[in-house]
Amino acid sequence: MNLVIVVSDASIKNNIATSIAYIHSYFNPVKKTLHQAINITTTEVELSVIRCEISQAIQISDISYIIIITDSIHTAQRIFDSNIHLYQLQSITISKDLRSYFNKHSNNSIKFWDCPSNEKWPLHTLVDKDTKEFNITPYILAKSHRISARKKNATTL
Repeated sequence: MNLVIVVSDASIKNNIATSIAYIHSYFNPVKKTLHQAINITTTEVELSVIRCEISQAIQISDISYIIIITDSIHTAQRIFDSNIHLYQLQSITISKDLRSYFNKHSNNSIKFWDCPSNEKWPLHTLVDKDTKEFNITPYILAKSHRISARKKNATTL
């Protein structure tokens, strides 16, 4: 059995969501992914990181068992919610990836583990720390900052 463990977390600061996932194969780090988005809800960012995790994990050759470890298992449950909800597009995309993974081999499986941040599990603590400490400089300047920059430019001429 070829096992992949994916540990992820997301954080939102100043309307900028940062999600980080570590992918481990045979308990050795394989990939670290970083995704960012602006003006996105916590549920959207959590589903997005799960989607990216699954997409990347199923691309690793000879994988038959995936464990997704997240601190928001309630969000992961949205993937399998067949009712109409705001996050259906994410759910459909994830389901499509899972269908392709399960069609590769009948023994393929995936599990979702809940790991709340307060449990202090070392791998999750590392990801949680990374997302909270990651500082981003927005590419789009705030309106007040642009006005201030114009005033400074005008006075230096």
